This record gives sequence, structure tokens and C-alpha cells, in this order.
Amino acid sequence: MEFFNYVMVLASVIVGLAVAHLLQGIAKMVQQPERAKLYWVHLLWILLMFHNALFWWWWEFALTDIRQWTFELYVFVLYFAVLLYVICAILVPSTLGHYADYRAYYYSRRRWLFGLLFAFSLFDFIDSAVKGWAHLIALGWPYYASVAVRSALLLVAMKTRNERVHAAIVILFIANLILLAFLNFHTMQQGAPAS
Repeated sequence: MEFFNYVMVLASVIVGLAVAHLLQGIAKMVQQPERAKLYWVHLLWILLMFHNALFWWWWEFALTDIRQWTFELYVFVLYFAVLLYVICAILVPSTLGHYADYRAYYYSRRRWLFGLLFAFSLFDFIDSAVKGWAHLIALGWPYYASVAVRSALLLVAMKTRNERVHAAIVILFIANLILLAFLNFHTMQQGAPAS
């Protein structure tokens, strides 16, 4: 078994749990709509994170080109997956506790949520760099601009409770994810095996 496959088995389980958590949360919202009023901005973040989790597997395929793995890279990939899971777990709580609805919960957890998403943005950049200088350069200026703007907007989202700001940010993030996915990750090619 190649080391990439060895690492990705565990990382995939963690990301799979994140996807399962989101899907269970959505199912619970649909099954028991009377329990708590849904919030459309919150639902868009759930949609975004669901796609981030799905795309994460696609993005990480580029790690197959790495021929020499280190313990630090192994830990980094696993923590990247763990970070994704924790974001999903905070985004979709198992219970709302004393919060009246998802809107109140969402804004009460915004510092944690957007702080972790900020860390996720930094992990994403490091992940791109780990895949090699050629990979990082190939992503081009739209990716660099995206990381900078995304990071700044996440800091804004941590600070404000303004619904219009939060709505604009999530809509921009969804558009950004779609744009970057189809600009940079539309097809995958596995590199030639090292001799």
C-alpha cells in the first residue's frame, strides 16, 4: 500500500464523519421542523461546508505526487481533516440547548465558527504549498486573491452580527468555491510513477 493511501484512509474516515454529521443534522432539521426555526444564512454555510468536505477529497488527490512523506505532513493532513470535522460539528449542533432557534445559535457561535474557518483557510494555503511549488504557481492569482479576501472576510464575520454582511460573505464563499473548483480542479491527472 502506498503511503498516500495509508494516510488517506484515516483522513477519509474523519472527513466522512464530517459529511455524516452534516447530513444527520439536515435530516433532523427536516424531520422536526417545529422544534427550532431554521435560518437561511446558517443553511447556506451548511451547504458550503458539505461541498468543502466533498471537494476536500478531490483536492487531496494531488498529494499522490509526494514521494517522500514526513511525520509532519502526516499530522498536517490528519489535522486538516479534523479541523473540517470540528467546523461541521460546530455548524450543526446535536442540540440547540437554550437557544431559541438556529439564528441565535449561529450568531452565538460565530467567533468559534469563523475562527476555525480562518484556520481552515490557512491550512488550505499550506496544503497547496505542500503539494509543490509548481502546484502553487499553477493555481494563479485568483487563488491567492481568494485566500487573502476569504481570510479578511472571516475576520469580519467573527466581529459582526450584521445579517447582510453574513449573507454576503456566505454567498461570496459559495461563488468562490465554485469558481476555484472549476478553474483549478476540473480534471485530475496522476503523475508518472517515479523510477
